[in-house]
Amino acid sequence: MDYNKALLDFIDRSPVNFWAIENMRKELEAHGAVKLTECEKWELQRGKMYYVTRNGSALIAFRIPEGETTGFQIMASHCDSPTFRIKSNAEICVEQNYVKLNVEKYGGMLCESWLDIPLSVAGRVMVRGADGVIESRLVCVDRDLLIIPRLAIHMNREANDGVKINVQRDMLPLFSGDAEDAKDGFLQLIAEECGVDAEQILDTELYLYNRVKGTVFGRNREFIASGRLDDLQCAYASLQGFLTAGQGDGIAVHCVYDNEEVGSGTKQGAASTLLSDVLHRINTALGGAEEDYHRLVRCGFMVSADNAHAVHPNYTDKADPTSRPYVNGGIVIKYSANQKYTTDAVSGAIFRELCRIADVPLQVFHNRSDMAGGSTLGNISGAQVPINTVDIGLPQLSMHSAYETAGAKDTEYLIRAAQTLFAASVTDLGDGNYRIR
Repeated sequence: MDYNKALLDFIDRSPVNFWAIENMRKELEAHGAVKLTECEKWELQRGKMYYVTRNGSALIAFRIPEGETTGFQIMASHCDSPTFRIKSNAEICVEQNYVKLNVEKYGGMLCESWLDIPLSVAGRVMVRGADGVIESRLVCVDRDLLIIPRLAIHMNREANDGVKINVQRDMLPLFSGDAEDAKDGFLQLIAEECGVDAEQILDTELYLYNRVKGTVFGRNREFIASGRLDDLQCAYASLQGFLTAGQGDGIAVHCVYDNEEVGSGTKQGAASTLLSDVLHRINTALGGAEEDYHRLVRCGFMVSADNAHAVHPNYTDKADPTSRPYVNGGIVIKYSANQKYTTDAVSGAIFRELCRIADVPLQVFHNRSDMAGGSTLGNISGAQVPINTVDIGLPQLSMHSAYETAGAKDTEYLIRAAQTLFAASVTDLGDGNYRIR
């Protein structure tokens, strides 16, 4: 299978978080997964595959083995990426000749990478439907709609010396050259895309997305580039590993959170009870007691998968002196003494053994000791579900750019590691000893 082509196609069809979850939902159902909802009682059968979504922007899929279960085998990633959210009453008329849209930052992006490239809009719209039903509809304007134009060098001679970007002034996209569009022109466009009247729209969650297609490049086609590689590359690999893994004794869990880029503190983020709620309900539906739930957690294992920084060819000094991951060098285990990453000796050792079984190369990431680094969902999720967890990622360049770069080999490495994880049983033997079957 051409994983790069499939990954780039998945990313192209997933311009924002809601669409990523929708595409995963469709693929799960095509493989026989049964839909569950949080508002209904769960009737689960052994040997079956299920999934549940929350907020339309987070998803957990799980497969129950035929026999007695030994623990939860989890891979968690996230589906959101840094972008710009469109504000309410978005249209701003400029001198009766331009209409631009008012936006605000979502997450920490490299703002300059969004300038002078074709953009459009995607997200969800809440509409007043028939019989008083409030309906959620996904929308994606599938054409070049917007651009954020850069100021010409002639009007800013210091542009190449570094410019401080003011989001409210510098990052507002050009929408129209017709002043008539300054009054609800954008809302009317969205209504037409949804097939409703503008008066039916009650509220929106709409974001900009980069229209530049993903590509494979390099002398030997060894690199891939696309928007949203962080973290759809890991989410895609986790899903493919989940769907193609052999059946083990553990309960395989594919978990995709939302809102990691803004701290995970939402009902669908890693700090929420989402994973805990689902795992508890699985145990209860299978007839387990509270004691059984704690046993399944303690005998389980979680991989927190969120892309990692590769050594940059133009800024090699920014990497740690001895921990230097490279694109196409394999999966990266991430360590942090202050627990920004949750990896410890136990989880690191277990994941190393899983990758040895999968025949997958590994690398290590530490921040330089004099530089503050980022964080991810592993330690945040662990506050809700105290399971042995390793933080890993695939090495990439230009993280949080509108267009990122990664390795053509690395997606397959993570798929193979995910297959091994989901088919494995990690048993806590006590006294710091563990067995993988």
